[in-house]
Amino acid sequence: MSPTFAQLGVPKNICGALQRAGITTPFPIQALTIPDAMDGADICGRAPTGSGKTLAFGIPLVANAARAKSRRPRALVLSPTRELAGQIASELRTLSTRIRVGVIHGGVGYGAQTKQLQQGVEILVACPGRLEDLIDRRAVSLHEVDQVVIDEADRMADMGFLPAVRRLLDQTSPRRQTLMFSATLDRDVAKLTRDYQHHPVTHRVGNAKPDIKAAEHRFWRVAKAERIATCVNLINSEGSTIVFCRTRHGSDRLARQLSQRGVRAAAIHGGHAQSRRTRTLRGFIKGQIEALVATDVAARGIHVEGVATVIHYDPPENQKTYLHRSGRTARAGETGLVVSLIQPDQVAAARKIQRQLDLKGPITSPDRIDTKSTAAPPPRGEDRNRSKVQNQPANGRRRPGSPRVNRNGQRALRSRPQRRNRSNPRARSYSR
Repeated sequence: MSPTFAQLGVPKNICGALQRAGITTPFPIQALTIPDAMDGADICGRAPTGSGKTLAFGIPLVANAARAKSRRPRALVLSPTRELAGQIASELRTLSTRIRVGVIHGGVGYGAQTKQLQQGVEILVACPGRLEDLIDRRAVSLHEVDQVVIDEADRMADMGFLPAVRRLLDQTSPRRQTLMFSATLDRDVAKLTRDYQHHPVTHRVGNAKPDIKAAEHRFWRVAKAERIATCVNLINSEGSTIVFCRTRHGSDRLARQLSQRGVRAAAIHGGHAQSRRTRTLRGFIKGQIEALVATDVAARGIHVEGVATVIHYDPPENQKTYLHRSGRTARAGETGLVVSLIQPDQVAAARKIQRQLDLKGPITSPDRIDTKSTAAPPPRGEDRNRSKVQNQPANGRRRPGSPRVNRNGQRALRSRPQRRNRSNPRARSYSR
């Protein structure tokens, strides 16, 4: 039988906050790490995404955080992405009202972040790049930080943040407690443990490799022209969906096309302002947005429970990207569906990923929907333009009273008449 949070040594006020949030039973990583972290030990935790790591380090941070002075936080959480930083800060704030939690990241102005640091925060959740900028501006000092959490350490390594992480750790108190959580504990993460942790207690939950079999994986051979209709019907059938595209432009375009066909969709990527990304993610969490169209980089910070389906609209670059994308569903013991839309010239690459990940399912036609019979009508404006083209006579001449249109069916602009320059009759001047 799993222990309760009270049996793990969690203070009564935090237990009450957890109960009000509907959290009564600790996840395995929480049951293993909370007692050691509460005692001040360094922790090295390996756990997959969606296993409850935030509370595993968040409860000890909130319980042990000392009162902070202006611009001198006492606890630091390093996060690889803006979205993840915001989610961590939000979850920590629900644990206690007396602990001030600040969050800093790029994509927004410095004013509000500098103000909250000046007022003082006990726990600071930060992305490495913006934190270094604020240190250079002397808006914050890490000299009194005696608790540090490095979340998603393997993602930090993949994104090239470890040099910055090392520079930041060097500025904290030498007597600090360091908690590190990662999906893998080898290579660069192992070096970080060796250099910055003191006799860490290691806890492992789940397999060393992600449990990809927790979700159902389907590979559908779909023509390029039918991909949008396939997405529409799949989203309508399954509900909350994340659709992956390779580029920012492709994400924006697909979100517009899905919206034109009746799906509540929105794009999220690094080209959007942080305020817009925050609104989009909040709308997806609340169910106001059915389909979140994301790029690979932006999706690194998307940790949302209850995602029913992941669609690989554009094929992943490799098996590692496939694993990361697919990990957005089937989290925390839930089930999910992962669908790859494969064009005829992408079959060989898809089979390679299947072999590398031991996914033995066949590549078939869509088996849940009939894209031809249920295909959505074209967006508004296409029928109107098509009718204009059809109304033109076969000889290409315009009927009297009909509008001028070009070969694409769009209304042609009437050019202004040319005027002669009176001082030089041969010269022509054109009106702007």
